[in-house]
Amino acid sequence: MKIQIINGPNLNLLGKREPGVYGATSFEDYLKDLRSRYADIQLDYYQSNVEGELINKIHEVGFDYDGIILNAGAYTHTSIALQDAIRAVKTSVIEVHISNVHKREEFRHRSMISCACVGVICGFGMDSYRLAVESLINQ
Repeated sequence: MKIQIINGPNLNLLGKREPGVYGATSFEDYLKDLRSRYADIQLDYYQSNVEGELINKIHEVGFDYDGIILNAGAYTHTSIALQDAIRAVKTSVIEVHISNVHKREEFRHRSMISCACVGVICGFGMDSYRLAVESLINQ
């Protein structure tokens, strides 16, 4: 099984950025644990702060991988282009957020990509990614 994790803008700063919201662990450190836990699954990771690069990655893996876990960061709330990219591929996409976006600013309550995803997981910290992996395994 092959799963692509895609993180969007500012998520390269996990572990440094707003630890009260996002925790003190870098994604790279969390990914080591995730890969160890699911050693029989190929977990690939990609991060970009650029919307077009996220779209290109979805296009690249969206016909060959078994699943995509997408944390689009702030693009979640603005990007019709990401929604279109998700709809254009065959691979199931799960939208993930580390924080509970519904407990945050009002503008974060609306996702432009949820309607194109098979599901949404938010508010469980980094464990949101593990829950997404489990969901893809059980699909």
